[in-house]
Amino acid sequence: MPEQPLLTKDGDPPSVSEQGRATAPRPTGPPATRRIARLLPHTGRALGPWAVPLLALVVWQTTARTGVLSPSVLPAPEAVLRAGTDLAATGDLQRYLLTSLRRIAQGFALGTATGLVLGFTVGMSKPAEVLLDRSLQMVRTIPHLALVPLMIAWFGIGEEPKILLVALGTFFPVYLNTVTGIRGVDPKLLQLGRSYGLGRWALVRDIAVPGALPTILAGIRYSLGVAWMTLVVAETISASDGIGYLAQDARQMLRTDQIVLAIVLYALAGLLADLLTKLIERRVLRWHPNYRRPSAP
Repeated sequence: MPEQPLLTKDGDPPSVSEQGRATAPRPTGPPATRRIARLLPHTGRALGPWAVPLLALVVWQTTARTGVLSPSVLPAPEAVLRAGTDLAATGDLQRYLLTSLRRIAQGFALGTATGLVLGFTVGMSKPAEVLLDRSLQMVRTIPHLALVPLMIAWFGIGEEPKILLVALGTFFPVYLNTVTGIRGVDPKLLQLGRSYGLGRWALVRDIAVPGALPTILAGIRYSLGVAWMTLVVAETISASDGIGYLAQDARQMLRTDQIVLAIVLYALAGLLADLLTKLIERRVLRWHPNYRRPSAP
């Protein structure tokens, strides 16, 4: 069996895997070249998620400029950008964004808080499960957007029906994932906690919550998408501002560029909300191996 060389051609020791086999050699060459080679995987991970959106933007711009797409069907990106800058110059765009963000924040906070409380209650208590779960499952099967006429009859056309619809759309993903996460905690861990003398609240804080947290955060992340989808419909209920009102008003005025602008704003807002949720996941679940950042080479 040939002996392992002590040094490679460039003077660096060969890298050896945990099994004792020689792995791929490290990048060689000047220091600047080696730094670039080490940065390439990180650059690929950073730019990879944007490859498809950038490709779609290029195709959109090309087809609009060559006339394949009529401006009445899908205006060019610069026309949508111009519509946004015109609205921003008058202050309307900022007002619409702040109004939609306020409605999302209020409805999401209400729905998430209620879903967490009831989810933990049903997940940790058999009597609460018997009393509440079946009734909540019956309500869950009703499409919450079908309640729009009833919301208007109860609360009028003010802010209440919009916020309550967002809260209702947010509640059930959080509730179901919380119950699923609590029931997915290993019973042996709970039994071990009781054997160490932990009380009910200590069991919830130290065992149930950490064990269920990945599932709960997945439900919160999903509920953010449902919240924005619900807001699209809620802001068409006799609204006078908000991104949904912008799209509704643009439809009546046959302003396709503003309709596409509203769609892009919803997409960007949903993207930012999703990135924020992923950041919270990484912070809260640092102990979980699936949420650790890859180590630098």
